[in-house]
Formats: sequence, C-alpha cells, structure tokens
Amino acid sequence: MNRPARLPEVTPAVPCSPAAATYCQPLPWAADRAEGKPSNGRIELMGCLIDNLSMEETLQSVEGFIQSGQPHQHGVVNVDKLVKASRDPELRRIINGCALISADGMPVVWASRLLGKGLKERVTGVDLFESLMRRAAEKGWRVFLLGAREDVVSGIKPLYENKYPGLIVAGYRNGYWAPEEEPAVVEQIKAARADLLFVAISSPKKEQFLGRYQAELKIPFAMGVGGTFDVATGKIRRAPAWMQKSGLEWFYRFLQEPRRMFRRYFIDDMAFFWLLLKEVARY
Repeated sequence: MNRPARLPEVTPAVPCSPAAATYCQPLPWAADRAEGKPSNGRIELMGCLIDNLSMEETLQSVEGFIQSGQPHQHGVVNVDKLVKASRDPELRRIINGCALISADGMPVVWASRLLGKGLKERVTGVDLFESLMRRAAEKGWRVFLLGAREDVVSGIKPLYENKYPGLIVAGYRNGYWAPEEEPAVVEQIKAARADLLFVAISSPKKEQFLGRYQAELKIPFAMGVGGTFDVATGKIRRAPAWMQKSGLEWFYRFLQEPRRMFRRYFIDDMAFFWLLLKEVARY
C-alpha cells in the first residue's frame, strides 16, 4: 500500500488539560502561521483559514492522520460559517485551530478566486463523508456516528453496512442530551475506539463539542457533518448536480424547509456580501 507523505510537526490545536496534553496533536503550518504567512496552500478568507486541497488530497491527509493515531479535528467553511465566525471569535479560533479545513460551498470558492486566492475546488461535508465511509470499509477503519435524531442515526448503520460491506460502525448515538449527560456521551465514544468520528450537530455546537473533547477522545479524525445524516437517509433530498455546481444547493435546501431556513439564508447570511466587499477593499 502506498502511504501518504507524513505531515509536518506542529503546535496544539486547542489548549489541552495536563491529563490530555499527551494526546494533543500539533496543528499543521503553525510555524508559518506564527510568521503571518500561510503555507502548503492554506489561505485566509474573511478571518478563516482554508486548506487549498482537492478531494483526493483531502482523503490522503485524513489517511495520514489515521496512521499517526493522534487526534485531529476537521472543519468546514461555508457562507454561514464565515458569517458566524465573523461575529464569534471563539468559533473562529476553533475553526482556525483545526488540522484540516475544507471549503464547503461554491460561493466560498468563487470568493477565493475573486480575491486572487484561487481554491482548487469545494470539498463538501456530504461528499467527504461518503468518500470516507467507503474508504473506511476498504481499510478497516472503525467509525462512530454522533448526532441527528435517533431514527436517523440508527438508520445510518445498516444503510452503510449494506452499501459498503466490511464497514465497521463501532457505535452511534443521537445528538440530544442534557448537559449532565455529556460526560457519559464522551465515555461512550471513547469506549468505541473509533478511527473516524462524524458529528451531525448544528454549528457552533459541534465545533465547541469537538474543541472541548477531541484530545480526550483520542480519535484520529473527527469531523462535523451538519445535516449529512438526514441527506444520507433520504430525509432531506440533495440538490441536483447542476444546482450544486451553480452554487444553488442552498436554494434547493431552502425550498424543502422554507420556514426553518429563511432566516439563515435571507437575513443572517446576507452579511457575507458585506464581508466580501470589505475583503475586496483590502486588495
């Protein structure tokens, strides 16, 4: 088997407790970032860092993380995340502290090109989840599914075990728990000894959860997947390919859940255009 190149040594993603410090994997590109310059294709957009990687390059990076055995957190940046991060310094810190950050959405790719930073392509959470589930079956990686409603997350296990024979779903849990139950949730995940953790919880809760516990969980690759479980089980339909490529996937989602998504897309996320104008003015 051809092994991917090893990643450079780096600094911790998030502050670690003394008990967890042994398991904190340093973040890539920290030395260059400390000097104020991105490296290895990592760009800055509206205050958030994004890795300029194709899907295959992203998968190779994840494989390297799993081979290392050390904890790594993945982040995605889309229009909504850029807007939220502009207003929430802690969310921005967690995103920028991730070992791998993908552009999830054509508007982000277009904005990068307008600003002369040219991201290669979008790497959506839905597509990356699908590719990693397939690769997990091929390589024997253990998977834990966290989030969504019980009927949804419990349906993912048999669906993907049938789709990808050999897939090991080491455990799953719905995304609803009281604060006092959170330690038990963490223990359940730890006990599964997973290589991949997929977290289907809304932002910024999933980023905050992983920021708090990723070092303790000791899972080589943890990734927030938002509504991906709903899409995978058919509860939510994904936009046709032409709408995805045209940057209209958000509108297709809005048509399915207009009451729920109206404020996000037509009020909150309108701030993206103001952020983009400010970025254009800088250049």
